[in-house]
Amino acid sequence: MTDAQRPRPRLHFTPRSGWINDPLALTWHNGQYHLFFQFVPGRTDWAPDCRWGHATSPDLVTWTEHPPALEPGDGDGGIWSGSMAIDDDGRPTIFYTSVQVPDFGVGSIRTATPVDDDWLVWTKGEVVVEAPPLDLVAFRDPFVLRDGDRWRMLVGTALAGGEAAASSFVSDDLSKWSYEGLAASRNTRETEPVWTGSLWECPQIFTIDGRDVMVTSVWQADELYYVVYAIGEFRDGRFEPEHWGRLTYGESYYAPSFFRDEAGRPCLIFWMRGVLDEVAGRASALSAPHVLRLEGDTLVSAPHPAVRGSLEAHSDGTDQHRPTLITLEGDEEWTTTNDAGALRVRRTSESVVCTWMDTTIVVPASAGVVTIVVDGETVEVFTGAAVFGIGATSRFAPGTQLELEGSQPARLTVE
Repeated sequence: MTDAQRPRPRLHFTPRSGWINDPLALTWHNGQYHLFFQFVPGRTDWAPDCRWGHATSPDLVTWTEHPPALEPGDGDGGIWSGSMAIDDDGRPTIFYTSVQVPDFGVGSIRTATPVDDDWLVWTKGEVVVEAPPLDLVAFRDPFVLRDGDRWRMLVGTALAGGEAAASSFVSDDLSKWSYEGLAASRNTRETEPVWTGSLWECPQIFTIDGRDVMVTSVWQADELYYVVYAIGEFRDGRFEPEHWGRLTYGESYYAPSFFRDEAGRPCLIFWMRGVLDEVAGRASALSAPHVLRLEGDTLVSAPHPAVRGSLEAHSDGTDQHRPTLITLEGDEEWTTTNDAGALRVRRTSESVVCTWMDTTIVVPASAGVVTIVVDGETVEVFTGAAVFGIGATSRFAPGTQLELEGSQPARLTVE
Protein backbone atom coordinates (compact mmCIF):
# COMPACT_ATOMS: atom_id res chain seq x y z
CA MET A 1 0.00 0.00 0.00
CA THR A 2 1.37 3.41 -0.94
CA ASP A 3 1.28 6.44 1.31
CA ALA A 4 -1.33 7.99 -0.97
CA GLN A 5 -3.64 5.03 -0.27
CA ARG A 6 -3.20 5.16 3.48
CA PRO A 7 -6.60 4.59 5.12
CA ARG A 8 -8.00 7.06 7.61
CA PRO A 9 -9.38 6.40 11.06
CA ARG A 10 -13.00 5.23 10.76
CA LEU A 11 -14.51 6.37 14.08
CA HIS A 12 -12.38 9.45 14.60
CA PHE A 13 -13.13 12.49 12.47
CA THR A 14 -10.23 13.79 10.39
CA PRO A 15 -10.42 16.58 7.78
CA ARG A 16 -9.91 15.93 4.08
CA SER A 17 -6.86 18.16 4.48
CA GLY A 18 -5.65 20.90 6.77
CA TRP A 19 -5.20 21.36 10.50
CA ILE A 20 -7.97 20.88 13.07
CA ASN A 21 -8.11 21.30 16.82
CA ASP A 22 -11.00 22.01 19.23
CA PRO A 23 -14.35 20.31 18.51
CA LEU A 24 -17.25 22.72 18.98
CA ALA A 25 -21.03 22.88 19.41
CA LEU A 26 -21.87 19.26 18.55
CA THR A 27 -25.66 19.37 18.24
CA TRP A 28 -28.49 17.03 17.14
CA HIS A 29 -30.69 18.84 14.62
CA ASN A 30 -33.24 17.63 12.06
CA GLY A 31 -32.15 14.01 12.13
CA GLN A 32 -28.39 14.49 12.15
CA TYR A 33 -25.52 15.70 14.27
CA HIS A 34 -23.77 18.93 13.36
CA LEU A 35 -20.13 19.08 14.41
CA PHE A 36 -18.05 22.24 14.25
CA PHE A 37 -14.30 22.45 14.85
CA GLN A 38 -11.30 24.76 14.73
CA PHE A 39 -9.85 24.51 11.23
CA VAL A 40 -6.88 25.94 9.33
CA PRO A 41 -6.88 24.92 5.66
CA GLY A 42 -3.80 24.27 3.57
CA ARG A 43 -1.37 23.45 6.36
CA THR A 44 -0.54 20.79 8.95
CA ASP A 45 0.31 23.11 11.83
CA TRP A 46 -1.70 25.62 13.82
CA ALA A 47 -2.12 29.25 12.79
CA PRO A 48 -4.13 32.00 14.51
CA ASP A 49 -6.43 32.66 11.53
CA CYS A 50 -8.68 29.74 12.49
CA ARG A 51 -12.20 29.26 11.19
CA TRP A 52 -15.10 27.00 12.17
CA GLY A 53 -15.08 23.83 10.09
CA HIS A 54 -18.32 21.87 9.79
CA ALA A 55 -19.32 18.21 9.40
CA THR A 56 -22.53 16.23 9.81
CA SER A 57 -23.36 12.66 10.80
CA PRO A 58 -26.51 10.58 11.25
CA ASP A 59 -24.90 8.36 13.88
CA LEU A 60 -21.78 9.95 15.49
CA VAL A 61 -19.46 7.56 13.63
CA THR A 62 -19.76 8.40 9.91
CA TRP A 63 -19.07 12.03 9.00
CA THR A 64 -19.57 14.23 5.93
CA GLU A 65 -17.37 17.31 5.81
CA HIS A 66 -18.86 20.59 4.55
CA PRO A 67 -17.33 23.98 3.71
CA PRO A 68 -16.40 26.06 6.75
CA ALA A 69 -19.32 27.64 8.56
CA LEU A 70 -17.39 30.75 9.65
CA GLU A 71 -14.19 32.29 8.27
CA PRO A 72 -11.93 35.24 9.18
CA GLY A 73 -12.76 38.68 7.82
CA ASP A 74 -15.51 41.19 8.61
CA GLY A 75 -13.56 42.31 11.66
CA ASP A 76 -12.28 38.87 12.70
CA GLY A 77 -8.58 38.09 12.41
CA GLY A 78 -9.34 34.58 13.64
CA ILE A 79 -12.48 32.73 14.66
CA TRP A 80 -11.68 30.73 17.77
CA SER A 81 -13.56 28.38 20.05
CA GLY A 82 -17.05 28.80 21.42
CA SER A 83 -20.42 27.09 21.72
CA MET A 84 -24.03 27.13 20.55
CA ALA A 85 -27.25 28.03 22.34
CA ILE A 86 -30.76 27.20 21.10
CA ASP A 87 -33.54 29.42 22.41
CA ASP A 88 -37.08 28.42 23.38
CA ASP A 89 -38.23 28.88 19.78
CA GLY A 90 -35.55 26.52 18.45
CA ARG A 91 -33.38 29.26 16.99
CA PRO A 92 -29.62 28.57 17.22
CA THR A 93 -26.93 31.13 17.96
CA ILE A 94 -23.21 30.43 17.77
CA PHE A 95 -21.03 32.30 20.26
CA TYR A 96 -17.39 32.39 19.17
CA THR A 97 -14.15 34.09 20.15
CA SER A 98 -13.18 36.83 17.73
CA VAL A 99 -9.45 37.55 17.87
CA GLN A 100 -7.14 40.03 16.19
CA VAL A 101 -3.76 38.97 14.82
CA PRO A 102 -1.07 39.07 16.13
CA ASP A 103 -2.41 40.20 19.53
CA PHE A 104 -4.79 37.29 20.00
CA GLY A 105 -4.51 36.58 23.73
CA VAL A 106 -7.57 38.58 24.73
CA GLY A 107 -10.55 38.11 22.43
CA SER A 108 -14.13 39.32 22.30
CA ILE A 109 -17.31 37.26 22.01
CA ARG A 110 -19.31 37.52 18.80
CA THR A 111 -22.41 35.73 17.48
CA ALA A 112 -23.52 34.03 14.26
CA THR A 113 -26.87 32.65 13.10
CA PRO A 114 -27.77 30.30 10.23
CA VAL A 115 -29.26 31.55 6.97
CA ASP A 116 -31.67 28.60 6.84
CA ASP A 117 -32.53 25.38 8.61
CA ASP A 118 -29.78 23.24 7.07
CA TRP A 119 -27.15 25.18 9.09
CA LEU A 120 -24.69 25.16 6.18
CA VAL A 121 -24.37 28.95 5.80
CA TRP A 122 -24.02 31.29 8.78
CA THR A 123 -24.20 35.06 9.09
CA LYS A 124 -22.07 36.91 11.61
CA GLY A 125 -23.74 39.14 14.18
CA GLU A 126 -22.52 41.66 16.68
CA VAL A 127 -19.87 41.49 19.36
CA VAL A 128 -21.92 40.84 22.51
CA VAL A 129 -19.20 40.58 25.18
CA GLU A 130 -15.92 42.45 25.58
CA ALA A 131 -13.24 41.44 28.05
CA PRO A 132 -13.96 42.72 31.57
CA PRO A 133 -11.72 45.37 33.20
CA LEU A 134 -9.30 42.93 34.80
CA ASP A 135 -5.54 42.45 34.59
CA LEU A 136 -5.93 39.85 31.86
CA VAL A 137 -3.46 37.50 30.21
CA ALA A 138 -6.12 35.65 28.17
CA PHE A 139 -9.87 35.74 27.56
CA ARG A 140 -11.58 33.25 25.21
CA ASP A 141 -13.82 30.20 24.67
CA PRO A 142 -17.42 31.13 25.60
CA PHE A 143 -19.74 28.38 26.82
CA VAL A 144 -23.42 29.30 27.04
CA LEU A 145 -25.92 27.34 29.14
CA ARG A 146 -29.48 27.71 30.31
CA ASP A 147 -29.94 28.52 34.01
CA GLY A 148 -33.65 28.60 34.85
CA ASP A 149 -35.23 31.45 32.91
CA ARG A 150 -31.87 33.12 32.20
CA TRP A 151 -28.72 32.35 30.22
CA ARG A 152 -25.21 32.10 31.61
CA MET A 153 -21.92 32.42 29.76
CA LEU A 154 -18.56 31.17 31.01
CA VAL A 155 -15.39 32.45 29.34
CA GLY A 156 -11.92 31.00 29.91
CA THR A 157 -9.81 33.61 31.68
CA ALA A 158 -6.20 33.99 32.80
CA LEU A 159 -5.31 36.76 35.25
CA ALA A 160 -1.89 38.19 36.00
CA GLY A 161 -0.38 36.38 38.97
CA GLY A 162 -1.21 32.89 37.73
CA GLU A 163 -4.95 32.84 38.43
CA ALA A 164 -6.97 30.56 36.14
CA ALA A 165 -10.66 31.42 36.05
CA ALA A 166 -13.99 31.29 34.28
CA SER A 167 -15.57 34.71 33.85
CA SER A 168 -19.34 34.81 34.38
CA PHE A 169 -21.92 36.71 32.31
CA VAL A 170 -25.73 36.66 32.40
CA SER A 171 -28.44 37.45 29.85
CA ASP A 172 -32.23 37.33 29.54
CA ASP A 173 -32.30 37.17 25.74
CA LEU A 174 -28.89 35.92 24.43
CA SER A 175 -28.25 39.43 23.07
CA LYS A 176 -27.47 41.72 26.01
CA TRP A 177 -24.97 40.36 28.52
CA SER A 178 -23.85 41.63 31.93
CA TYR A 179 -20.59 40.75 33.64
CA GLU A 180 -21.09 39.14 37.06
CA GLY A 181 -17.52 38.47 38.15
CA LEU A 182 -15.67 35.18 38.25
CA ALA A 183 -17.70 31.98 38.29
CA ALA A 184 -14.67 30.16 39.73
CA SER A 185 -10.92 30.57 39.95
CA ARG A 186 -7.83 28.73 41.15
CA ASN A 187 -4.19 29.76 41.33
CA THR A 188 -1.47 27.84 39.52
CA ARG A 189 0.33 27.40 42.87
CA GLU A 190 -2.44 25.06 44.04
CA THR A 191 -1.43 21.52 43.18
CA GLU A 192 -3.57 19.21 45.31
CA PRO A 193 -5.37 17.05 44.46
CA VAL A 194 -4.59 18.13 40.89
CA TRP A 195 -2.78 21.06 39.29
CA THR A 196 -5.00 23.22 37.06
CA GLY A 197 -2.56 25.70 35.48
CA SER A 198 -2.82 29.45 34.93
CA LEU A 199 -5.56 29.46 32.24
CA TRP A 200 -8.71 27.38 31.91
CA GLU A 201 -9.36 26.84 28.23
CA CYS A 202 -12.91 25.87 27.22
CA PRO A 203 -14.43 25.76 30.74
CA GLN A 204 -17.87 24.13 30.61
CA ILE A 205 -20.48 23.36 33.27
CA PHE A 206 -23.23 20.76 32.98
CA THR A 207 -25.38 18.61 35.23
CA ILE A 208 -25.28 14.82 35.67
CA ASP A 209 -27.76 13.14 37.99
CA GLY A 210 -28.48 16.39 39.80
CA ARG A 211 -24.82 17.27 40.37
CA ASP A 212 -22.95 20.09 38.66
CA VAL A 213 -19.71 19.28 36.88
CA MET A 214 -17.12 21.60 35.36
CA VAL A 215 -14.58 20.36 32.82
CA THR A 216 -11.71 22.47 31.56
CA SER A 217 -8.39 22.17 29.77
CA VAL A 218 -5.19 23.09 31.60
CA TRP A 219 -2.89 25.65 29.95
CA GLN A 220 0.22 27.43 31.15
CA ALA A 221 2.90 29.45 29.35
CA ASP A 222 1.72 28.29 25.90
CA GLU A 223 1.88 24.63 26.93
CA LEU A 224 -1.24 22.46 26.65
CA TYR A 225 -1.47 19.83 29.38
CA TYR A 226 -4.58 17.74 30.16
CA VAL A 227 -8.26 17.92 31.08
CA VAL A 228 -9.54 18.25 34.65
CA TYR A 229 -12.98 18.29 36.19
CA ALA A 230 -14.58 19.59 39.36
CA ILE A 231 -17.80 18.41 40.96
CA GLY A 232 -19.69 21.00 42.99
CA GLU A 233 -22.61 23.41 42.90
CA PHE A 234 -23.41 26.04 40.26
CA ARG A 235 -25.77 28.70 41.56
CA ASP A 236 -26.41 32.33 40.55
CA GLY A 237 -23.46 32.34 38.19
CA ARG A 238 -20.97 30.98 40.74
CA PHE A 239 -19.46 27.50 40.81
CA GLU A 240 -18.29 26.12 44.16
CA PRO A 241 -16.07 23.06 43.61
CA GLU A 242 -16.23 20.28 46.16
CA HIS A 243 -13.97 17.75 44.46
CA TRP A 244 -11.27 18.07 41.77
CA GLY A 245 -10.12 15.24 39.54
CA ARG A 246 -7.99 14.60 36.47
CA LEU A 247 -9.84 13.13 33.50
CA THR A 248 -7.19 12.62 30.80
CA TYR A 249 -3.69 11.18 30.63
CA GLY A 250 -1.15 11.11 27.82
CA GLU A 251 -0.24 13.91 25.43
CA SER A 252 -3.11 13.58 22.98
CA TYR A 253 -6.41 14.60 24.62
CA TYR A 254 -7.27 18.29 24.95
CA ALA A 255 -10.15 20.75 24.52
CA PRO A 256 -13.19 18.53 25.16
CA SER A 257 -16.57 19.78 24.04
CA PHE A 258 -19.70 18.89 26.00
CA PHE A 259 -22.87 17.85 24.18
CA ARG A 260 -26.03 15.85 24.73
CA ASP A 261 -26.80 13.15 22.21
CA GLU A 262 -30.15 12.44 20.58
CA ALA A 263 -31.26 10.56 23.72
CA GLY A 264 -30.15 13.39 26.05
CA ARG A 265 -27.13 11.57 27.46
CA PRO A 266 -24.21 13.76 28.65
CA CYS A 267 -21.21 13.34 26.36
CA LEU A 268 -17.78 14.73 25.49
CA ILE A 269 -15.71 14.75 22.31
CA PHE A 270 -11.99 15.72 22.42
CA TRP A 271 -9.29 17.07 20.18
CA MET A 272 -6.61 14.37 19.75
CA ARG A 273 -3.15 15.74 19.12
CA GLY A 274 -0.34 13.87 17.39
CA VAL A 275 -2.14 12.52 14.32
CA LEU A 276 -0.36 13.56 11.13
CA ASP A 277 -0.64 12.44 7.49
CA GLU A 278 1.77 14.60 5.50
CA VAL A 279 0.84 13.00 2.16
CA ALA A 280 -2.83 13.83 2.60
CA GLY A 281 -1.89 17.15 4.19
CA ARG A 282 -4.02 16.61 7.31
CA ALA A 283 -3.19 16.98 10.99
CA SER A 284 -5.00 16.05 14.22
CA ALA A 285 -8.16 14.05 14.81
CA LEU A 286 -11.19 14.24 17.04
CA SER A 287 -11.87 11.51 19.55
CA ALA A 288 -14.69 9.07 19.30
CA PRO A 289 -17.66 10.40 21.28
CA HIS A 290 -17.60 9.58 25.01
CA VAL A 291 -20.64 9.16 27.24
CA LEU A 292 -20.34 10.36 30.85
CA ARG A 293 -21.58 9.23 34.24
CA LEU A 294 -20.71 9.87 37.87
CA GLU A 295 -19.58 7.19 40.29
CA GLY A 296 -19.33 8.96 43.63
CA ASP A 297 -16.91 11.84 43.09
CA THR A 298 -15.39 10.34 39.95
CA LEU A 299 -16.34 11.45 36.45
CA VAL A 300 -16.36 8.31 34.30
CA SER A 301 -15.96 8.49 30.54
CA ALA A 302 -16.81 5.48 28.36
CA PRO A 303 -17.17 4.81 24.61
CA HIS A 304 -20.52 6.06 23.36
CA PRO A 305 -23.03 3.29 22.52
CA ALA A 306 -22.80 4.33 18.86
CA VAL A 307 -19.09 3.49 18.95
CA ARG A 308 -19.68 0.09 20.50
CA GLY A 309 -22.43 -0.62 18.01
CA SER A 310 -20.20 0.24 15.07
CA LEU A 311 -17.38 -1.92 16.41
CA GLU A 312 -19.67 -4.89 16.93
CA ALA A 313 -21.14 -4.49 13.44
CA HIS A 314 -17.69 -4.69 11.82
CA SER A 315 -16.06 -7.36 13.97
CA ASP A 316 -16.15 -10.26 11.51
CA GLY A 317 -12.43 -9.93 10.73
CA THR A 318 -12.84 -9.41 6.98
CA ASP A 319 -11.49 -5.83 7.04
CA GLN A 320 -7.87 -5.51 8.12
CA HIS A 321 -8.28 -1.76 8.67
CA ARG A 322 -11.39 -2.00 10.81
CA PRO A 323 -11.46 -0.32 14.24
CA THR A 324 -10.97 -2.78 17.07
CA LEU A 325 -12.33 -3.01 20.61
CA ILE A 326 -10.31 -4.78 23.31
CA THR A 327 -11.30 -5.43 26.92
CA LEU A 328 -9.04 -6.21 29.88
CA GLU A 329 -10.84 -7.74 32.85
CA GLY A 330 -8.07 -8.95 35.13
CA ASP A 331 -4.30 -8.75 35.35
CA GLU A 332 -3.79 -8.68 31.61
CA GLU A 333 -1.54 -6.91 29.15
CA TRP A 334 -2.33 -5.70 25.65
CA THR A 335 0.10 -4.41 23.07
CA THR A 336 -0.04 -2.79 19.67
CA THR A 337 2.65 -1.48 17.35
CA ASN A 338 3.17 1.04 14.59
CA ASP A 339 6.18 2.50 12.81
CA ALA A 340 7.21 4.44 15.93
CA GLY A 341 7.22 1.50 18.33
CA ALA A 342 5.01 -0.37 20.77
CA LEU A 343 2.21 0.75 23.04
CA ARG A 344 1.66 -1.54 26.01
CA VAL A 345 -1.34 -1.35 28.29
CA ARG A 346 -1.18 -3.41 31.48
CA ARG A 347 -4.19 -3.84 33.75
CA THR A 348 -3.48 -4.27 37.47
CA SER A 349 -5.76 -4.35 40.48
CA GLU A 350 -5.61 -0.57 41.07
CA SER A 351 -4.36 1.09 37.89
CA VAL A 352 -3.57 0.83 34.21
CA VAL A 353 0.08 1.19 33.23
CA CYS A 354 0.55 2.61 29.71
CA THR A 355 3.99 2.54 28.09
CA TRP A 356 4.44 4.34 24.79
CA MET A 357 7.97 4.36 23.43
CA ASP A 358 10.11 5.69 26.31
CA THR A 359 7.32 7.00 28.56
CA THR A 360 5.34 5.08 31.18
CA ILE A 361 2.19 6.62 32.65
CA VAL A 362 0.18 5.15 35.52
CA VAL A 363 -3.52 5.87 35.00
CA PRO A 364 -6.02 5.42 37.85
CA ALA A 365 -8.62 2.73 37.22
CA SER A 366 -11.81 1.35 38.72
CA ALA A 367 -12.34 -2.30 39.54
CA GLY A 368 -14.31 -2.79 36.33
CA VAL A 369 -13.38 -3.65 32.77
CA VAL A 370 -10.82 -1.57 30.88
CA THR A 371 -11.92 -0.82 27.32
CA ILE A 372 -9.54 0.02 24.47
CA VAL A 373 -10.53 1.39 21.07
CA VAL A 374 -7.96 1.14 18.26
CA ASP A 375 -8.71 3.09 15.08
CA GLY A 376 -6.04 3.96 12.55
CA GLU A 377 -3.56 6.40 14.10
CA THR A 378 -5.49 6.61 17.38
CA VAL A 379 -5.81 4.55 20.54
CA GLU A 380 -8.20 5.41 23.39
CA VAL A 381 -8.04 3.60 26.74
CA PHE A 382 -11.04 3.88 29.09
CA THR A 383 -10.11 2.80 32.63
CA GLY A 384 -13.35 3.56 34.49
CA ALA A 385 -11.62 6.38 36.39
CA ALA A 386 -9.85 8.31 33.59
CA VAL A 387 -8.96 8.07 29.91
CA PHE A 388 -5.60 7.71 28.15
CA GLY A 389 -5.16 8.61 24.48
CA ILE A 390 -2.52 8.34 21.77
CA GLY A 391 -2.42 10.10 18.42
CA ALA A 392 0.31 8.98 16.03
CA THR A 393 1.66 9.47 12.52
CA SER A 394 1.08 5.87 11.41
CA ARG A 395 -1.56 3.22 11.95
CA PHE A 396 -1.63 0.94 14.96
CA ALA A 397 -1.99 -2.81 14.49
CA PRO A 398 -5.05 -4.46 16.06
CA GLY A 399 -2.79 -5.67 18.87
CA THR A 400 -2.35 -8.73 21.03
CA GLN A 401 -3.86 -9.46 24.42
CA LEU A 402 -1.74 -11.45 26.87
CA GLU A 403 -2.51 -12.86 30.29
CA LEU A 404 -0.08 -12.15 33.10
CA GLU A 405 1.18 -14.80 35.44
CA GLY A 406 1.00 -13.49 38.97
CA SER A 407 2.41 -9.98 39.10
CA GLN A 408 4.99 -10.48 36.37
CA PRO A 409 4.23 -9.22 32.87
CA ALA A 410 4.41 -11.77 30.10
CA ARG A 411 7.43 -11.56 27.85
CA LEU A 412 6.55 -9.96 24.55
CA THR A 413 8.53 -10.13 21.34
CA VAL A 414 7.54 -7.75 18.58
CA GLU A 415 8.63 -8.87 15.14
